[in-house]
Amino acid sequence: MVNAEKAIFHQWEQLNASGCIENFLIAAGESDGFREGWFFADSDAFKWLDAAARVYATQPNQRLSALMDDFIALIQRAQMPDGYIFTYNQIHFPHTRWTNLQIEHELYCHGHLIEAGVSHHEATGRNELLDIAVKAADCVVADFNKKGPAYTPGHEEIEIALLRLYERTKEPRYRNMAEQFIEQRGRKKGFGLSISQQNGSVDQRKKQVAEQRQAYLRAHPDYRPFQVPAGNEAKKPPFITQRWMLNALTGKYFQQHAPVHKQTIPVGHSVRFAYLETAVAMLVRLHGSRSFLLSLEQAWEHMVTRRMYVTGGIGSLPALEGFGNDYELDPEFAYTETCAALGCMFWNWEMTQLTGEAQYADLFEWQLYNASRVGMGVDGTSYFYNNPLTCRGGVTRQAWYEVPCCPSNLSRTWADIGKYLYTHDLENVWVHQYVDSEIVFDECKAVKLKLSTGLPWRGTVSIEVNPQETQAFILHLRIPSWANSATLRINHQEYEILPVERVEREQTASGYDPRISSYYRIERLWLPGDIIELDFNPEIQLRQAHPRVKGHKGKAAITAGPLVYCLESVDNPEIDIFNVHIDSVTLELQFEPALLGGTNCITAKSIDGCTLKFIPYHLWGNRGVSQMTVWVKM
Repeated sequence: MVNAEKAIFHQWEQLNASGCIENFLIAAGESDGFREGWFFADSDAFKWLDAAARVYATQPNQRLSALMDDFIALIQRAQMPDGYIFTYNQIHFPHTRWTNLQIEHELYCHGHLIEAGVSHHEATGRNELLDIAVKAADCVVADFNKKGPAYTPGHEEIEIALLRLYERTKEPRYRNMAEQFIEQRGRKKGFGLSISQQNGSVDQRKKQVAEQRQAYLRAHPDYRPFQVPAGNEAKKPPFITQRWMLNALTGKYFQQHAPVHKQTIPVGHSVRFAYLETAVAMLVRLHGSRSFLLSLEQAWEHMVTRRMYVTGGIGSLPALEGFGNDYELDPEFAYTETCAALGCMFWNWEMTQLTGEAQYADLFEWQLYNASRVGMGVDGTSYFYNNPLTCRGGVTRQAWYEVPCCPSNLSRTWADIGKYLYTHDLENVWVHQYVDSEIVFDECKAVKLKLSTGLPWRGTVSIEVNPQETQAFILHLRIPSWANSATLRINHQEYEILPVERVEREQTASGYDPRISSYYRIERLWLPGDIIELDFNPEIQLRQAHPRVKGHKGKAAITAGPLVYCLESVDNPEIDIFNVHIDSVTLELQFEPALLGGTNCITAKSIDGCTLKFIPYHLWGNRGVSQMTVWVKM
């Protein structure tokens, strides 16, 4: 409810206040203001529109509908006749387009517009925004079809958008364009020289914009642009600038270092990486070709075992906003951008559909509750961009950011959470996520499921099965990796869930391992009113890092159920949370209804007798400036 009633409107207000919406008025010739924001600022407005449409799909609201209608009409007026729309060029460089593709994000912006068009059509059945999206996509196809590797997007997103548009319209040229972008990635010769030239061009264009701004300010001395809050601190390791430069010149930062089928190790900017993997998995699902599947599986395995934090967050290096080396998972340097976690969830969803393997749905759940959920405050109007696992100060929730990509990305994901819960075919239904919900599967002779759960606080799940008529089908229930035990009752009769045989696997870097999740198969003749009851034991677990992760010896991360917990200074005044030693025998889980809207807490004693309180990691930073740590001494 916070997402639909507060967050989505707060984001619109911030987009207006920061000048992002006025940029479209300027491009349409309806304002004489000065364009504000980064060259890719259009994407923030389009992503909001995508989120608004998804919110409207399940919670129709007249105010939201009016905002969407007005903005759609504005986009239509700002869009050029052939479908191109990129206010940075339209305003500052009106006779230029598709310049500096690796850096300036024109295709990224067009991608978010196309996604918004698809979402709006799905939500309303109307064509206004879909028509705009089709025009934009047709422009992309016309300008890029059969061009070479030099014409490959820098920030992946257009590929996802084109594939979503293909799913909606069944027009093969959109799928083919996405496939071309994917296939030609990593094949540009002399990439280092090319990116150096593009950086020089970007800097020169920024200089021209700065000169235009100065001229505008001289002519409009009363103009006062919106002041964006200062960004959060991101503690940087030594030589980070040199590492960023090497990453960029080799193409790794952009996933341009090798053809996609050879990219089996996660590298570079973590949001870009996650969006690329999502698009590739979508292409495999829609095209029917399995040629990329092995590299997708290998990249996922490498990420989970060597380059992912215990929260499910990815991206260990600030400045680079991306992956470090294997086991380079310092909790204080951790960047783990909110959008990277969301991108990884999109990828996991695609892999769930492709393979039917529980590990991907398990990681989706873990990232949902930890690495992504931390990005939005309980009020819906404050956010994190980067998400360290240890904070000694300098990181607080902000109402907005200079690069506000995360807020609307969170809102569109939360609004659409229902699509990630189940899949089915004519003979099977899979329950991937345990979230309160109701769904009807028409293909299974109108089987209705109603799911109620106590998660994430309690491990109880109840599923009411109501086929329109008695019928046989197979129900697959995910047994989470965090559940050391599970009990199952069908119509109050208990059934034994035998533990899955544990396979010898490489220890993960973080101590969390989604690969031990599985699906429990129930094949029976289902009757209307059948009741399934599951009880997963969300007991406290101590997760230990791989020995090769530096600085973690003698420490543990505490989890219970699907939640990672942390010590925050607000709850533990006058205690050095970074050096306190926990007596693990004293750990107790309890629910506190008055704390942060109601939450489980874990209490414990230190070895010298101090009382300590742990809260879920995703709730930290909601009570002002504080310090925090996930890893504690045991």
